[in-house]
Amino acid sequence: MSNMRASGIAPDAHHDGDFPEAPSFRSTVILKNTPMKITFLVLGKTDDKYIIEGISKYLSRLKHYVRFDLIEIPDLKNTKSLREDQQKAKEAELIQKALQPTDHVILLDENGAEFTSRKFSEFLNKKMVSGIQNLVFIVGGPYGFDESIYKLANSKISLSKMTFSHQMVRLFFIEQVYRSFTILKGEPYHHD
Repeated sequence: MSNMRASGIAPDAHHDGDFPEAPSFRSTVILKNTPMKITFLVLGKTDDKYIIEGISKYLSRLKHYVRFDLIEIPDLKNTKSLREDQQKAKEAELIQKALQPTDHVILLDENGAEFTSRKFSEFLNKKMVSGIQNLVFIVGGPYGFDESIYKLANSKISLSKMTFSHQMVRLFFIEQVYRSFTILKGEPYHHD
C-alpha cells in the first residue's frame, strides 16, 4: 500500500472480510476542457513498482485533458474454495456496487471491438460529444466477467488479441487514453 501512496494513488475506502464495501484505492485526474469523466475500474491491486510508476506518469499527464478516476477494488479472499462461476458472481457484486445507474459501461474483454490508437481517439471523442457524463471502463477478474456484468455493459473493447496480465493492462489502457487525447489535440506524441 505504501507504493500506491507514493505513486499518488491514495486509500479510498474500507473492506469487510471477503466482500469489500467499496473500492480500496482511488486516483482522480482533474477535469480540463470536457464535462465527461472517465472511470477505470479494476479488480485487485498492483504491487509492481514499475507499473505503479508508469500509471502515475500517465495519470499526471491526463490531468490536462480529462477528469480520470482509477478505482481499484480489492481482491476477493479465499477464492481457492470457489468455483469459477462463484468467483465471477462475487466479483460482479463488487463491480455493481462501484457503478452508478447513469454510468456508460464499457468492458475490456478479449472478445470486444479492436481499435487502432487513432480510431480509439475517435471513439472517445464520440462519447464526449454525445453527452455522456461518466464513461466507465472495467477490467474483470482472472476468469472474465459474470453474465450480469455483460448484461449491464453498453459495449466491449479489446486492447489486443494477445493476453496481458491484469496489471499490465492498466498501464497500457491508461497510456492509450492519454495517447487518444494527444491525437484529438493534434499534439506530437502519436506517430502513425
